[in-house]
Amino acid sequence: MDTIHARCKAGEKLGHVKGEPLSTKSRVLEAGASLMQDLGPVKSICAHLNAFHAYADEPSRLVETNHYCSHLTEDVRQCLLYDSPDPKARLIGIEYMITPQLFETLEPEERCLWHSHVFEVKSGMLIMPTPRLVPTAAWEVAETKEMEQVIELYGKVYHLWQTDRGDQLPLGEPKLMTSFTNESQLDFKKLVQDRDSRFQVDHASKADQRKYIENPVIHEDADHAWKSKTD
Repeated sequence: MDTIHARCKAGEKLGHVKGEPLSTKSRVLEAGASLMQDLGPVKSICAHLNAFHAYADEPSRLVETNHYCSHLTEDVRQCLLYDSPDPKARLIGIEYMITPQLFETLEPEERCLWHSHVFEVKSGMLIMPTPRLVPTAAWEVAETKEMEQVIELYGKVYHLWQTDRGDQLPLGEPKLMTSFTNESQLDFKKLVQDRDSRFQVDHASKADQRKYIENPVIHEDADHAWKSKTD
């Protein structure tokens, strides 16, 4: 029961979220529900990824995002997006990832909503944070094998909570997001190195480990947000 209480504990009031601290009554009710219910969809989450997303209609705005992903099929993944890996993190969006085979079946207008992952993978920007008590070297082998698959996938992302502007609630309509396709699109060194220090990783080392991964051909309809800025 102690583990359940720890998992559902809300603790002190969060300065970046409106509302009062969770009451004892609410904590007890949540703990009981968590103990009795299966929570199947959440248990299917099998990967934690970290990278950055840009607003499709305003690419100068970006958000560091923690993805918690599960596989629906070999061709479809779905991810819950949070603003941090902490237990009290805010759920800020969703991402779907599909294989090139499924991407090809979409209408051109739909394909323009999706982005590639090639730069994220090859630059070392996209990481799978190392779990506690797992040797770094062993984890990096598993992470690199995962990147062999992710580099092929196309993603569609909507953020529901604009945390970068300080919103204390998820306000307005969902915002289509995109990924980055080269270093010139953001202050790569500052942002990624800051993230690296917090997760105790080195993106440059990861980029070197991933050099052998072949770059797939990116469909011309993907990454439309960046292309529309130069049209």
